[in-house]
Parts: sequence; structure tokens; C-alpha cells
Amino acid sequence: MKCRHCGAELSLPLIDLGSAPPSNAYLTTTTLQAPEKWFALKVLVCNECWLAQTEDTTGVEELFDSDYAYFSSFSSTWLSHAERYVAEMQARFGLDKTSHVVEIAANDGYLLQYVKALDIPCLGIEPTASTAAAARAKGINIVENFFGVQLARELSSQGRQADLTTANNVLAHVPDINDFVAGFAVLLKPRGIATFEFPHLLQLMAENQFDTIYHEHFSYLSLTAVDRIFTYNGLTVFDVEELPTHGGSLRVFAQRTDSGAHATTSRVAEMLAREDAAGLTTPDYYADFQSRADFIKNTFLAFLIEAKNAGKKVAAYGAAAKGNTLLNYAGIRPDLLPWVIDRNPAKQGKYLPGSRIPIVSETRLRIERPDYVVILPWNLREEIMAQLEYVRAWDGRFVTAVPKLNIEK
Repeated sequence: MKCRHCGAELSLPLIDLGSAPPSNAYLTTTTLQAPEKWFALKVLVCNECWLAQTEDTTGVEELFDSDYAYFSSFSSTWLSHAERYVAEMQARFGLDKTSHVVEIAANDGYLLQYVKALDIPCLGIEPTASTAAAARAKGINIVENFFGVQLARELSSQGRQADLTTANNVLAHVPDINDFVAGFAVLLKPRGIATFEFPHLLQLMAENQFDTIYHEHFSYLSLTAVDRIFTYNGLTVFDVEELPTHGGSLRVFAQRTDSGAHATTSRVAEMLAREDAAGLTTPDYYADFQSRADFIKNTFLAFLIEAKNAGKKVAAYGAAAKGNTLLNYAGIRPDLLPWVIDRNPAKQGKYLPGSRIPIVSETRLRIERPDYVVILPWNLREEIMAQLEYVRAWDGRFVTAVPKLNIEK
């Protein structure tokens, strides 16, 4: 396989998670009776540009179909993050009623609803029909398509260039990363700004976040790799911020290379130096990630077996993609984890891909009163524990498996 960005041959392994179905391909009672498609789940690192990336397995249309069930608005933490972002961008870049904001991967309108509330003209681009419909229900104008150079040219020819484009947690989701990034250079106005948020490879490695690896994530990103990709495709990074979201993310600010309207901050060089000092541009940096992931998997599996043997009830919360990676890699099935709760009605009544664990509403938790509640989306741990505080009334305990097994007292 060749690198998706620079075309170099890939030979440096990061991790091999065996095989799994797509992490958001939830099953219905009908599809439960049919075989599932499983694909190899292996990540390699490019020795030339240091882009970590999954092996080619399946097309993007098969991963992001019309029944895509990830809706951003079901997390209050994420909604608050989006609202703060809009306020910060308006203040920093002077956005007003004459501006135009375009969000790539607008999902269910979780962010653009705050742009719209400020009377700033906006447009969302979202390829999945289910989330696009939810965004339209909020009164947001949506183009239902995948983003790239061709769509950017169409929008630009219609006079819909952007003062600000935002792309949160989508840069990792695109197979043709060059075409995707080049589209921003086309869509931006001469002084326009593009912001991108994505989980930081440095944190993924430091915190053993192997469960954030799944087929929908084609890339695992560092500023080192992103800076090279952007430069190649007509964008220049002029600022970077660290965020706590998704276990540690970066927010990268970029402008058209032919612009130069925004001065480059010292934070860009500082982050590149930090990544270099950590060893990110050396093969040895990636050498022991597999063994660390295996230890987490084995420890979590041992906990579930011991709990079952002791007659304890265990449930899970959050039918999240990262949870599906963990459960499928560990070979966990309903005998060890009989059900998982999720607040999203679009997931309730379905089954997790691979493990085929049923997804239920929170009512089940109050009825069954399990001894342990495993929080699969560990990045929302504090929010979920506060929401489920009543579990402590029957001495229930919260469990997370990443970055290491933790059982709340």
C-alpha cells in the first residue's frame, strides 16, 4: 500500500486489531439474521510524511450511508464546545451578517445552530441523509454531498465562498485527504480562515487510545503530518490550539497560501518541536503500541470474566464507535456484557456491530441496577457519571478501560 498523501510505500506498523465490521454499522432485528461484512483493521505509518493511516479495506460510501447513526447533539459537552467555538471565532475574526460560514461534516446542525442564532449566513455540507435531515429540521441549509475540490468549485462558482470554514473531527474520516484539503483552498475567500479539529496522535499514543482506531478513521493526525499535507494543497497553518475533546485534540487554523493575511503564531513551531522531541518522526516511537493495546484488552476481558464468575451484573453505557473497537478486538459478546445504554433513539432497539450486543434506553439501567456500568465513550466520562449519579444509590460503580482499567470507588 502507498501513503494516501505522499505516495511512499508503507512498511512501518502501528497496530493490527484483527478484523471488525464498520463501527457505526448498527444492526436491526432484520439484519441481525444476515452475515456481517468484516474488514481488516490495521494501521501503518508513513516514514516520509509521518501520516498514520488504516490499510485500504472499503469505500467511504459503505461507511457513511443513509442510516448513519452518529448524531453530535446527544452530548451536552460537545454542544457546549461548539457554542464556545462559535463565540470565539466571531470575536476573533469579526464575523457578522456580511460573513459566510461553511461547516464541512455539519452532522445534525449541532454547531451551525449557534451561527444561525447570531444571524450569520451559513451553510452545512453533510453526506449522510439521516443527520442532514436533522440539521434541516433546525432550519439550516445543507448540501448533502461529500466535500472535495469538485464541490468546492461548484460552490465558489455560485458565489458561496467562505469567510470561515470549520471541519470538526472529519479530517481523519476522508480517504482522499489531498482532494479534501485542496477543496478548502478553493472554497475560502482570499482572507478566509479554515479551522480543523482532530484527535492528536501524540495523545493517542501517550494515553493508549487504540479504541479510537476504526475504519471510519482513515488517518491519525499530528501537526507534523497536517502541516505537510496543507502546504502541499495550498493552505498554510498560522495557529494551533490544544483542546481536551476526544481525549486530547488539536484545533488548527489555516489560510490560503496566497493570502498571508494572518501572522503565524509561535504556537505552531512550538507544537512541531514538541512532536519532534517526543520522537514522532522516528520508527521507535511506534514500536510498543501493539503490546500496550493488548494489555488493556486482556485486562478488561479478565475483569468481565471475573465479574461474571462472581455473579455480578455488568452493563455498558454509550454505543460509541470507540467502544465497538474495544469490544470486537477483545471478542466480547452478550454473555459478558448483556446490553448497552444509549440516549440516541436512532440507536435504541438496534445491536452493536460485531458483538451484537443489544442497545437499550436508560430505563433498563434503573430496572436492572447493575453492579458495574462500563463507560465506553471514556472521553465523556465526567458528563456520563454526572448524568448517572443515581447509580451510586445501589452501590453501582463506574468502569473505564482506557487508558487503563479504572473502577470507581
